[in-house]
Amino acid sequence: MPEAPAMLALLLAQAPLLAQVAIPAATDGRVLGHYPYGDVAPGELVDAPDGFGLHGCRVRAEVLPDLQRLLAAAAAALGPGALRGLSCHRSVERQRGVFAGGGQGSSEDRAISVAPAGHSEHTTGYAIDFAVRPSPNCPDIEACMAVTPQARWLHANAPRFGFELSFPPGNAQGVKWEPWHWRWVGVTAAAPGAARARFTFAKARAAFPADPGITPPLVIVLTGQPDPPVRPAPPPEKKRRRR
Repeated sequence: MPEAPAMLALLLAQAPLLAQVAIPAATDGRVLGHYPYGDVAPGELVDAPDGFGLHGCRVRAEVLPDLQRLLAAAAAALGPGALRGLSCHRSVERQRGVFAGGGQGSSEDRAISVAPAGHSEHTTGYAIDFAVRPSPNCPDIEACMAVTPQARWLHANAPRFGFELSFPPGNAQGVKWEPWHWRWVGVTAAAPGAARARFTFAKARAAFPADPGITPPLVIVLTGQPDPPVRPAPPPEKKRRRR
């Protein structure tokens, strides 16, 4: 068996490839392409800022500070009310009704755009479906949202506030592109509550990275290794005097 340093080097070399491999559904717990998520305890939820939710909006308490900062920055750049909350936390029971009403066709067809109960990121309290206002000639939760100034701003700036796009275009998870659906994982792993959020989404982030995302899901820090030598900069060349 390879020694520990050799094994670690092998894992590091293979890490970029492993991050792109979809774990088979038989071993990763997915149902119809979606990972399982438990419902957050009601006592861990708080109301989003006044006026944000179109039909009410509750998120985990640790999400609120970054959401407030995001909305303040969006208001300064786009005007008040440019981004609204279409859907935030949804209980498992509520998700069961959403999935049942997710259109005609088989469960497999509906799962492309709606997660089955117990398998939605919304039950965690970390996910938000954003809506844009005004949004002329583009209904909510439609791909046309992506070309609006508000959605472009969100795509460019949301990671600065700890949010990443769960289902980017052409994702290997087989879920419909959802430019409105963002999950919070914290700006850094050290942010309050971020470690728990990142643990919750660890499988999804490793197998199907968000885009835009926050940080790589796997970070290995080598310790005890000598720093590379630092070569001093050469002295500036003296100009020759003309004689």
